[in-house]
Amino acid sequence: MTTVLFWDIDSTLLTTKRAGIFALEEAASEVIGETVSLTNLETAGMTDPIIAANILKQYGLSPEPKLVDQLLEGYVNYLPQSLPRREGYVLEGVIEILDALHDRTDVVSMLLTGNIEAGAKAKLSYYGLADYFSGGGFSDKTETRVDIAEQALAIASEKYGVIPSQKTYVIGDTPHDIHCGKAIGARVIAVASGPYDQESLEEHQPWWAIPSLPSSTVFMEKIGLKI
Repeated sequence: MTTVLFWDIDSTLLTTKRAGIFALEEAASEVIGETVSLTNLETAGMTDPIIAANILKQYGLSPEPKLVDQLLEGYVNYLPQSLPRREGYVLEGVIEILDALHDRTDVVSMLLTGNIEAGAKAKLSYYGLADYFSGGGFSDKTETRVDIAEQALAIASEKYGVIPSQKTYVIGDTPHDIHCGKAIGARVIAVASGPYDQESLEEHQPWWAIPSLPSSTVFMEKIGLKI
């Protein structure tokens, strides 16, 4: 049976050092009609549509779907030129693990992210990770993490058949990732590589909480893959 890994992006696979804020500011300024500053905008664990809605509300506008979509369309357009403005990087252990898994036939890496699909692709392409992933769940059609997780699981099930819970993993860095992973019966690997430390993540009872991604050998042994 295929083991399916659903990966979060921001602060799990990579950090843009919040370079996406520049793209949001440019897009929001166009939609709102004034210069927008989002230096203190909270984004950890949030979906792109919720972030866009919060920006609109912050500047006194009703977060109507048309305005949210307009803001996110602008964000995607500005993102490729915004990413180089900060020295982001792929996080520890990511390349080693993805390389070790990439050519195997018994495991697949997919995405489960609060990013809209175009934004996710822009980030993964810029940091050289796009080819490691086979689709997944994005926030284009929903605002909630649980809905995204259900979407990702449905896509995986269509491709690979029924996936037992013990073969389904969600890897993320926030309590939001833990909760949505549990909602679809997955084993959640919580990595303290983002704004939450390991102790804070452990309070939400993930299947495995770790300070950072380990070696590929340790990772594969933990999820039951033969080396």
